[in-house]
Amino acid sequence: MKAMRLVIMAGALVAAGGAGLVAMNLANREPEQVIVEKDGGQPRIETEEVLVAGQDIAVGTNISPDMVSWQEWPKSAVNGGFVTRSSKPDGDAQIKGAIARSAFYQGEPIRDSKLVRSDRGYMSAILPAGQRAIATTISTETSAGGFILPNDRVDVIMTRRFKGGNDDQFITETVLENIRVLAIDQSVEEKDGESVVVGETATLQLTPRQAEVLTVAQQMADRLALTLRSVEDSKGDQTNAAYHLIGGERGAGTVRIIKYGASKDQLLGDTDSGNK
Repeated sequence: MKAMRLVIMAGALVAAGGAGLVAMNLANREPEQVIVEKDGGQPRIETEEVLVAGQDIAVGTNISPDMVSWQEWPKSAVNGGFVTRSSKPDGDAQIKGAIARSAFYQGEPIRDSKLVRSDRGYMSAILPAGQRAIATTISTETSAGGFILPNDRVDVIMTRRFKGGNDDQFITETVLENIRVLAIDQSVEEKDGESVVVGETATLQLTPRQAEVLTVAQQMADRLALTLRSVEDSKGDQTNAAYHLIGGERGAGTVRIIKYGASKDQLLGDTDSGNK
């Protein structure tokens, strides 16, 4: 019996010793080194040279090559409207003579859609076909407190004074609706993010017939005022005008005569009625 106990105890001691050796080997083993191979230490990104503004460029500026430069952009971020060296290797030289239709800020990619190429000046270059630019004197006191900016949409209101009994009376009429403002005085853009104070002259984009309406209103009115339309009310390019001021509803062969602020239709060749 004693011999059996001794055999069991010896076996247990051998097992415990073996387990201790295994534990010591695991504790002293150095961690395996994981080697990650990299291309130059950085992930590889494909780039494209894009033509960007080297400085802030204001609306209406004649752009010269020294105002732009090539800049590396991630190829995945290049828009189809950008000017790239691969598509236009001499794009920086070709920019000469282009006019900025919209403002560019330093580092902003140059887009052909924001450029105008013309030798006749900015205003004539940005006018759509069939449209006219006409300037009119406006009332600075009633023109939305200086918050009307180029590219806003406005209505033009005409105010006339007339004698009614013993007192002066006034008639107001909206002669143009949803009209685009091209410029206020000589300013054609926002300045440093602030509203441009309304001057005494507004340049409006009109059709030829609307230009006639405005010309007549200038002669009839004691005052013309601009009213600013909200963005929701100015969606689309549909406009309206008081065409009756130029005989929009009269028959052929007549003209509209305006005398002392009053207007009437007269048949062509009817010289007697014009003296009444």
